[in-house]
Amino acid sequence: MTIKGRAFIAGAYEHPGRVITDRTTMEIFAEVAAGALEDAGLSREDVDGFLCAGDAPGFGGISTLEYLGLRDVRYIDTTEMGGASYITHVGHAAMAIAEGRCGVALIVLAGRPRSAPAEARPRSQGPEANFEQVFGPTNPSLYALAARRHMYEYGTTPEQLAAIKVAASTHAQYNPRAFLPRKVTVEEVLDSPVVSDPLHRLDCCVITDGGGALVVVSPEIAGNLERDCVKILGHGECAYHARDGRVDLTSTGAKWSGPRAFDEAGLRPHDVHYASIYDSFTITVLESLEDLGFCEKGAGGDFVLDGSLIAPHGRLPVNTDGGGLCNNHPANRGGMTKVIEAVRQLRGEANPEVQVPNCEIALAHGAGGSLGTRMASATVLLGRADA
Repeated sequence: MTIKGRAFIAGAYEHPGRVITDRTTMEIFAEVAAGALEDAGLSREDVDGFLCAGDAPGFGGISTLEYLGLRDVRYIDTTEMGGASYITHVGHAAMAIAEGRCGVALIVLAGRPRSAPAEARPRSQGPEANFEQVFGPTNPSLYALAARRHMYEYGTTPEQLAAIKVAASTHAQYNPRAFLPRKVTVEEVLDSPVVSDPLHRLDCCVITDGGGALVVVSPEIAGNLERDCVKILGHGECAYHARDGRVDLTSTGAKWSGPRAFDEAGLRPHDVHYASIYDSFTITVLESLEDLGFCEKGAGGDFVLDGSLIAPHGRLPVNTDGGGLCNNHPANRGGMTKVIEAVRQLRGEANPEVQVPNCEIALAHGAGGSLGTRMASATVLLGRADA
């Protein structure tokens, strides 16, 4: 079964807060859910599908359902794929709607890692822990391994990685809610402290509180709404791991999730007008662009130069809200905001300075886990309702 054209995103909402000290995580869940439903022109009584991930406190989806007062839900999905979860949820919601399991699916994310890091839901120790944690790896160090290997294999330079941060900051300066709203230069990125060689502090994403929500609906419901809806065209997901120690640090799961999404949509990378690419670190963007097929493997460094990622007229505008590198990385999970900004672009509602002209096809891509060990990837292709 294909999901192409079988479901639409009718509502999208990003919490305006980046440092939230006066609300609980569950209160943020309630605010983003209400915001997305209002954006769609629907109410919580209309919701019969619900999706969330590991950021949900308590008993996960069940606790969150109860708190939100959702009583008539007949489809629940709590798939956990880190930052890729919410792009995965878009595909799963579309599939559930296509199968008649629900008609209005609510997808939510919330967290306060900046204000209350102790509230972060602890991860269980996986079978790999005894073999890896004894060496003290950190998120930056694992991504730095990937960056250094990419440099060794393909001659990628720190300046090329810095160009990705420059593009993000160029967009963020027009976003009044961005956590880092100032444009930076390549030199400023390279002059920032080294966090884990070769990655500098400005190669790393921000840590913010906040959240977001999406409402996915059936074509019949979309047709009765006044709000502009965005058509879901294709979706792909995968798990990419160390393969018994034969990990390729220069590749990501996008190598599989991307082609699956493009094939279902009947599109190719050259058809995409705008892309939201998960940007936990600058190297994440570079490798994802290659694996999604926007350029050849190893050519990512050249691809991102000369303003190619900068809206409105770059060859592929990327992360026009400032992305996780500058705007928002709620709950340390950036997949949700990637879909939200893609929806804005397709609706013509991005910040005017970065709105891509005649944006008809958008891609959103998320990653969870680490480039250095194991990760999940999810890709979704979206189009205007008439696409």
